Amino acid sequence: MTGLLRILTAAGRFALPPRCPGCGMIVEHDHRFCGGCWSRVRFLGPPWCAGCKAPFAFDRGESALCGPCLADPPRHAGVFAAVAYDELSRRLALDLKYGRRVGIAETMARYMRRSVPDDVDLLVPVPLHRWRLWARGFNQSVVIGAALASSTGVPLDRTALVRIRATPSLRGSGRAARARAVRGAFTVPDRGRVGGRRIGLIDDVHTTGATADAATAALLRAGATSVAVLCWARVLGEVD
Repeated sequence: MTGLLRILTAAGRFALPPRCPGCGMIVEHDHRFCGGCWSRVRFLGPPWCAGCKAPFAFDRGESALCGPCLADPPRHAGVFAAVAYDELSRRLALDLKYGRRVGIAETMARYMRRSVPDDVDLLVPVPLHRWRLWARGFNQSVVIGAALASSTGVPLDRTALVRIRATPSLRGSGRAARARAVRGAFTVPDRGRVGGRRIGLIDDVHTTGATADAATAALLRAGATSVAVLCWARVLGEVD
């Protein structure tokens, strides 16, 4: 039976070979980028701001803060993004969200895994309002979170955080408009599920941070010890 399984697996790979998630070129393994796409991806990591984890051009020391964090320190424990937001990472996010290519969630999770802080002990996805969930059919943050939970062993609580108010599409909105739109939009129905936990808040793309800030506030009010934002891509502005 094992031999037959190997034959069937090999046949399946021949008929449907692994393809680059960025351009569709045949590659050696699933969820791997081809050389061309790999060279275009900007992976994020240290050196970075001690507060929000925005990347620095050079190492300023472990406790160095960027200008925005000096002016207004975030309540979350940092934004741990796998890659910078650009044409390629944007296309993957849209293919997952609107193209229903749910297999991309595992690709994202594989690259996000290396950035998950060691002390995170519960994954919580940013929720959709029930009407948007009904219209779309799935929550991309839940799908990414499930793949990340599978690869890290950190449990996922799909409904610990709830969106109680529908918000308009935030695409194209500025920081202030986004903050107003999501203020008071989230709640934690059962404090016991997050109380004393170090939360990894799952999202696909971190833009101005308004959604993450509102979700973080709700989780901290419910007794979470800390909230680290875990996402696929981050929109980078000017970092002084």
